[in-house]
Amino acid sequence: MVTQRSCRLEVRTWCTQGTTSHTREKAKNFIKVWIASISSVCYCYSLIKFIKPGIFRLVFLLPIIYLFITLPLSISSFHLGAPTIFYLVWLGNFKLILLAFDRGPLSSQSPLSLLQFISVALLPIKTRSTAPSYLKPRRFQIFGFSALIAVKVVLFGVIVNLYRFTADLNAWFILTLNCFHVYLGVELVLAITAVPVRAILGLEIEPQFNEPYLATSLQDFWGRRWNLMVTSILRPAIYLPVRDLCKRVLGRTYSLAPAIMATFFVSGLMHEIIYYYVTRESPTWEVTSFFVLHGFAVCCEIALKKALNGRWRIHRAVSGPATLGFVAVTGSWLFFPQVIRNGVDQKAINEYGIMVRFVRDRLMMISPPTIKETT
Repeated sequence: MVTQRSCRLEVRTWCTQGTTSHTREKAKNFIKVWIASISSVCYCYSLIKFIKPGIFRLVFLLPIIYLFITLPLSISSFHLGAPTIFYLVWLGNFKLILLAFDRGPLSSQSPLSLLQFISVALLPIKTRSTAPSYLKPRRFQIFGFSALIAVKVVLFGVIVNLYRFTADLNAWFILTLNCFHVYLGVELVLAITAVPVRAILGLEIEPQFNEPYLATSLQDFWGRRWNLMVTSILRPAIYLPVRDLCKRVLGRTYSLAPAIMATFFVSGLMHEIIYYYVTRESPTWEVTSFFVLHGFAVCCEIALKKALNGRWRIHRAVSGPATLGFVAVTGSWLFFPQVIRNGVDQKAINEYGIMVRFVRDRLMMISPPTIKETT
């Protein structure tokens, strides 16, 4: 005898079987990648106790760097793969290269326990030491922090749902959606990543973003507000070495521009690599051009500020919108086209629905609706 409840469960299973099994396989690959990553970092933690900083230590870290490059290739999901690529291929490898020379967040200058070492090595977090003044929280920010995050989560959900009507929306409005989507998506993912580390290990973690929509210049946007985890890695890995090298040849005054350009160029290359992982298409160098353009613009901005020497300053009511407008327009020209052309944006939007259905089905299986069984 077949019950009403069993019939409903059977129909639901047949309708979602393909999506569920595919999602489960993606989750398994994701878990395997992170188990391998954690094991690799444990090896690094043991290694640095016996091998002194320098080229010799770098040689022993190279297999892990290669592993971090190859591991994300097995993840096909955008929402599982993109953060993993960013954490391992970019941040993780740069941290290991810095570690080889006893620099960066994993260096012996700030000793870490094994769990702390794993967290800092694999996740986009930086333990708080003496934070710059622009990162020190104000009182009203402490009280309003959770409410602000909640507003951003709601806004993110609204943006995702608006994508269903893109055929009827203005092109400039879609550009605005894309900009907010990237910002909110990245900030929320990084914030969620930091929550368990802060809760379990009790680490004081510096914020990953500093409200970039309040930026008043490109230097302010890229240096003090946008994705500060990248800034904290690129500064010791690229900016400072190039600046010190150029200082010997060009002098202190002219060493900043090459260092800034090198930093933005490397950032562009790393974004190009991330684009390759998510699209599996040959690079078009558009995103690299985006960052090179912004590096040049930052150099011009700094030179102009030095020339004016504080004699004249644009009001933030003008400089703020101008900064965000420049980022948005150049982004629509060089940053977004490669993603849109390869359908990555649509893939990401489709995955939201798959994830919602997957979670809903799991919850229904755990606590199914009460239905009277009839024979």
